[in-house]
Amino acid sequence: MAAARFIGLTGAIAAGKSEALAALGRLGAATLSSDQVVHDLLASERVRDLLVGRWGAAVAPDGEIDRGKVGAIVFERPEELEWLEATLHPLVAEEISAWRAGLPAGTRVAVVEVPLLFETGMQDVFDATISIVAADEARVQRAGARGTRDLDDRAARQLSQDEKAARATHVIGNDGSLEGLEAALGNLLTELERGVGDAA
Repeated sequence: MAAARFIGLTGAIAAGKSEALAALGRLGAATLSSDQVVHDLLASERVRDLLVGRWGAAVAPDGEIDRGKVGAIVFERPEELEWLEATLHPLVAEEISAWRAGLPAGTRVAVVEVPLLFETGMQDVFDATISIVAADEARVQRAGARGTRDLDDRAARQLSQDEKAARATHVIGNDGSLEGLEAALGNLLTELERGVGDAA
């Protein structure tokens, strides 16, 4: 049986990556969020010990990593963000590889959401990539609705939305309704299942 099409999903902050991943799951794709993988890793003893060894016990009160304290450290000190990413990215890649290897027989399409897909050079492990795009006004509104006020600062650490779209195999707009997004993704999923247009 042919291996599942392995798809990387990305996009700018607040473009709708998580909504797209959820829609693809409803449409029958196997899905994984790399943000959730990071969340799980930060809850692990292995990573907790690495972070405490680097920054001290204050980042893990009661034995659990305080993501807010970690965020404050890496936001103010780029070299610490570099260290954290260099520590976590190989572990995330391991988890994604293990997830892929454990997919049920008959899985046709497997999608992994990776916000920094192109920035970390992960695009080459995928058969194709999807970039979710949305108008700046919509992104600012969505970010504000979920409490993200420093959109420009956070976006400055990533490739621009246009650059992500230029590098992606497929681009899906998310300026309308959730139903419209899901319909567009459904059409793309059908195309991917046929093996059309999946050469990155």
